[in-house]
Formats: sequence, structure tokens, C-alpha cells
Amino acid sequence: MSKRRQGILDDEEWGEIGIVAESQRLTVSEWVRRTLREARRRLPEGERGHKLDALRAATRHSFPTGNVDRMLWEIESGYLGVPPELDEDAGT
Repeated sequence: MSKRRQGILDDEEWGEIGIVAESQRLTVSEWVRRTLREARRRLPEGERGHKLDALRAATRHSFPTGNVDRMLWEIESGYLGVPPELDEDAGT
């Protein structure tokens, strides 16, 4: 089932949207539908509350970690294909 939604635009906005739609060989209605679909796809998945709950749960833990400079160097070495153990000037 389709639903109709009405939005009010001033003449300037309507004209600009018309130009953009025409440049893409679309009707204004089709341009609006596509633009709304694209905007919806860009929204983060899931509800904000679930993400905050996951973040709160993760920050309750205390895991061991290494030297930040060393970890960043190892990551960069991986990107460059340089095995960390072969470079004598590795991070601290």
C-alpha cells in the first residue's frame, strides 16, 4: 500500500529541486523518493539506546593493553607489509 505525504516548500526551494530533478531526468516526485531512500540508508542501524548500552557495557571492563605508540607502529607496519620483528627501530 502506498501513502501520500505532503511537504510545503517555498518557490525558491521548489525551483532548485526542480532543476536538480530535471538534470537527472527525473520527476520531482521520483527525485524526492530517491533522496528520502538514500537519507534513510545513511542512518545508523539499530536504535541509539542499544549502541549506548553496548558502549557502557564495554567500558565496564578493564583489559590489559600495550604501549600505544608500539601498537600504532605495529598497525602501520602491517599496512606497509613490514614484519614488526624485522625492524630494529620499532616503537618503544
